[in-house]
Amino acid sequence: MKSPWKFLLLLILVPAIALCLTSTPPDQGAASPEHGEHQESHGVKESLEHHLCDATYVEFLGIKIELPILFYVGDTPIPLTKHMVFWGVAGLLLLWMGLANARKAGSIPRGFTNLLEVFIIFLRDEVVYPAMGEQDGRKWLPFFLTVFFFILIANLLGMVPWGVTATGNISMTGGMALVILILMFATGIVYNGPIRFLKSFMPPGVPIFIVPILFIIEILGLFVKAFALCMRLFANMLAGHAVIAVFLALITSLLIAPISVLGAVAISLLELFV
Repeated sequence: MKSPWKFLLLLILVPAIALCLTSTPPDQGAASPEHGEHQESHGVKESLEHHLCDATYVEFLGIKIELPILFYVGDTPIPLTKHMVFWGVAGLLLLWMGLANARKAGSIPRGFTNLLEVFIIFLRDEVVYPAMGEQDGRKWLPFFLTVFFFILIANLLGMVPWGVTATGNISMTGGMALVILILMFATGIVYNGPIRFLKSFMPPGVPIFIVPILFIIEILGLFVKAFALCMRLFANMLAGHAVIAVFLALITSLLIAPISVLGAVAISLLELFV
């Protein structure tokens, strides 16, 4: 596991497939709005809707670009959506960041590479090594770095004008959680073997009649961990934009507008920090 980017394809494909399977086919009647509808001014709800909801189009500088259909399942179209687009953009940016800042062993990091080194060393020394030990941590550090920077970029894209937070879609976070869940079982079996892996769910010294109950609870615990990862990321990203929308929706007069704008800015900064 020498390269952090070898996991990138898995992190992109699994959530994208999950979104394909759960995406709503485009409404053909709404896909081609009347000319008069283009002329209507959009309110706060409409202007922030692209942050909260998925769609079969992307908007940039007021230009609406319809996205194509990926494939058909029978007669049901599976469209490309803007969350898929920005999910791919996050992957490309991560790949570019890794290639552009690659350096030879022993060379001194400079500029942006020096900034990345701060995050990498912090994750290595404060998160991965204390949890896994240096020997196993060194093997898995590329994976955790890939997940960290991938989620970071995907989240930050939602703070950019006309950007979208793909991690605010539960299908995306669910796909990533599925990757983590598979790795939990796969690595546990590889490291311990199937028998020892199953025995790890049954603590020694426990009465025999309690073993089945504990075994079920421990197995469910792995699924609960993955589900918690899925829901926390999804809820944090969705809630941040929803609160901003609420603050901006309070702009009903010149008296309230400054308070609403300041509140929206404060929540934006908090969301950026989170």
